[in-house]
Parts: sequence; C-alpha cells; structure tokens
Amino acid sequence: ANPDLGADLTDLFNVLTGFAAPPDYRKLIVAPKHMRDRFVAMIRREADHARAGKPARILAKMNALVDPAIIKALYEASQAGVTIDLIIRGICCLRPGVPGVSERIRVISIIGRFLEHSRAFCFLNDGQEEVYIGSADWMPRNLERRIEAVTPVEDPLHRNTIRDLLPQMWQDNRQAWELDPAGSYTQRQPGEGEIATHRLLVESYRELGRSTGEFAAVSR
Repeated sequence: ANPDLGADLTDLFNVLTGFAAPPDYRKLIVAPKHMRDRFVAMIRREADHARAGKPARILAKMNALVDPAIIKALYEASQAGVTIDLIIRGICCLRPGVPGVSERIRVISIIGRFLEHSRAFCFLNDGQEEVYIGSADWMPRNLERRIEAVTPVEDPLHRNTIRDLLPQMWQDNRQAWELDPAGSYTQRQPGEGEIATHRLLVESYRELGRSTGEFAAVSR
C-alpha cells in the first residue's frame, strides 16, 4: 500500500524481466548492487552510537551468517560496545564471546517443529529504531550473486510485532541452542518455566484466531 514501495517493486520486477536497471530504489534494499554496503553501514552506525555513549543494539534473525565483510563489521561493532544478538538457524561463521573480539555478541539457533526461514533485522539507531524483513541471508551468494530484496517495516503495529517476537524467540529455553566461542552448540535447558518458541507461536495465533472469529470459520 506504500506508494514508494509499490514503485520500487515495479522497478524490481522490470529488472527481473530484463527491461530496466534503476540506479537506486526509494525504500527497498536490493542485492547484488546495494545490500551489503547498506547493512555494513547500519552496523557501523550502531558502532558510532556506542562510541558516543548512546545505547546501541542489533537483533537479527536469518538462516545463515557467512559473509566476511559483515562478520568483520559485527566484530568491530562488538568491540565498540554494541550489544548484538543473532538468531541463526544454520551455518554461522562468526564466533561469539571471543575475548577482545566478540564479547558482546551472542548467537542461538532455534530448531523445532517449523523451518525457521524468516529473516528480520532490527537496529536500535539511537532510539529511532529501524526494522527490516526480506529474503536475504548474510552470505556472499545472497549479496553478490542473486537478486534479493529487503524492505523497511514502517507501520508501527507491524514493527512492534517483530520487535516483540524476536526477543520472545531469544528467551527460548527448549528449542534454542547456544553457540560458544569454539564453534560448539549447547541446547538450553528449561528451569522452572519452559519457553518453547514454536509451541508459543501456535498457541498465540490459535488464541488470536478464536478472538477474531477466524479460527471458528476455519474449523467449520
């Protein structure tokens, strides 16, 4: 419904059909031309905020983290004082918690009933938080050799939904595996209360369906 995003998507589909090559996009971040540079710039912006004594945080979720330039920027941001929490389902070439390198970075993988295929990226940006969703992992093949798209989430309700969901996933103590500095994973163990992301998602959306009448309609 956003006119700028609609125009960007028109340009992008013209690229896919071979009829155009726009110099830039209004809202979208599109690979292979712009995406790596934009993500690195946003990571470095958080590092600048941290050096200035401002709160700085990155919370991101994706399938894989392999790209050397982005990993280097994340290490530098950690050393600058940025808190970085990453939910990486599959391969992760970054090593968290290495003294002097990545002490402020934590990584978990959530494995369970559903394929954790969504990508989301949140940057605190000195209180002017930016949230993005899209198709790309932080991998050279996504950033260099494919056409991928990431869009900002600007509607406050939608942005809050993502900002609430990702921290909930981070609290998982049943399906989450923590990555250590040596590259090994250890499954979290629930204490007094179990937090299982996929079960909670099913329950919350089932309850939402009941409250809106959609669940009853589907059941019939």
